[in-house]
Amino acid sequence: MIRAVALLSLLCLLILVLYVPSANPPERFLAQLRAEHEAAEAYWGHQTATRMLDRALKLQEDTASVTPIPAVKDAPLPGSVSGAVSQEMFSVNQRLFNNSYFRSVDALFLLASYRLSTLLYWLPWLAVFVLAAIADGGCTRVIKAKEFLQHDPEMFALYASLGIVVLCATVIGFVVPLTLPTLLLPCAPLVVGVLVGRTLGCFHRRG
Repeated sequence: MIRAVALLSLLCLLILVLYVPSANPPERFLAQLRAEHEAAEAYWGHQTATRMLDRALKLQEDTASVTPIPAVKDAPLPGSVSGAVSQEMFSVNQRLFNNSYFRSVDALFLLASYRLSTLLYWLPWLAVFVLAAIADGGCTRVIKAKEFLQHDPEMFALYASLGIVVLCATVIGFVVPLTLPTLLLPCAPLVVGVLVGRTLGCFHRRG
């Protein structure tokens, strides 16, 4: 069951991530980024929001260096060869490197990087709760083993599957060009932490 849920969730995630840039122009992602930056300035202050934007730009640059998405600077110069071949190569390069889909993907990565950098500012406060939830699950697992209680494979599969679904939904939340509730993304690590703790508590352990 867990493998089936993981495979289905990852497949849906891949389809949506590939579909969203084709359905939205790059201007849509940039407009959403500007709106969320203004909201971050109102909530966190100008300096913190600027640091979030700087981190997002650095993340986007790092992502661009490891992804196979072509960039204009990588295109060969039209004058490197001559005649009809040069014109044909220039035409192909223009269609490839100035493709609206690739520009939308680039803008999507920038929006996702900004949302990730925003989430990173919540992590110091969220980490304590997440670690406490995981530790509680570990203690529950040990107590069940000492009391010779049977583990619950159905609940283990349920919690693990829900955790996978929440993780995939969080990634989707990073890339959709829609205004999300302010506390939606910060709640995702909390939910995942609780589910990991419950999964660990239902995992079989011999005393």
